[in-house]
Amino acid sequence: MWKRMTRALVIVDVQRDFCKGGSLEVPGAEEILKPINELRNTGFFDVVVETQDWHPENHVSFAKNHPGHEVFDAIEESGVKQILWPVHCVQNSVGAEFHPLLTHRDSDILIQKGTDPNIDSYSAFWDNGKQKQTQLKERLVEKDVSQLYVCGLALDFCVAYTCLDGVLEGFETYLILDCSRAISTSSLTMKLLELASSDVKFTYSSLCCKN
Repeated sequence: MWKRMTRALVIVDVQRDFCKGGSLEVPGAEEILKPINELRNTGFFDVVVETQDWHPENHVSFAKNHPGHEVFDAIEESGVKQILWPVHCVQNSVGAEFHPLLTHRDSDILIQKGTDPNIDSYSAFWDNGKQKQTQLKERLVEKDVSQLYVCGLALDFCVAYTCLDGVLEGFETYLILDCSRAISTSSLTMKLLELASSDVKFTYSSLCCKN
């Protein structure tokens, strides 16, 4: 008997610090709030996941923790390239909260990442050194999910890496372009090419329910 695929909407890091006025503001971040809320209310998705950057104050990604370096410098830390960012999404801070206009429910799966002070975690599945997994794959398998629809902030970093790992973990993975925004146009171009060559499918919120 034919069985419909179980679909998950993965909303990546739609937090105050990545939105207008935040310490690491992503241009146009507020533009994705309405389409994400509308999309999750269509009933198309069986599971909704919200991811949250959740850094300790001494996190390796913060430029202030590396004297002599500036924001956006790139260093090598434990064999992994690390871009240095402004302090953002510190655990239990206002900046780490989800944007107040983002719809979320108690039934949503919450995945907090970047909690290890010694390594960053762009992907919602793994840290950047591929040493430790989050609970995301386990929770998706529990729900019998086979298709992922990924959106959020920032497209050229955490959204993209989540999509890439989604494919590697065996999920049919879609990037919802109009529900995502990038930090940089130049890094976005390169990352979209990488995603396209890695079996990530591109879609729009208006097309999701037609797949």
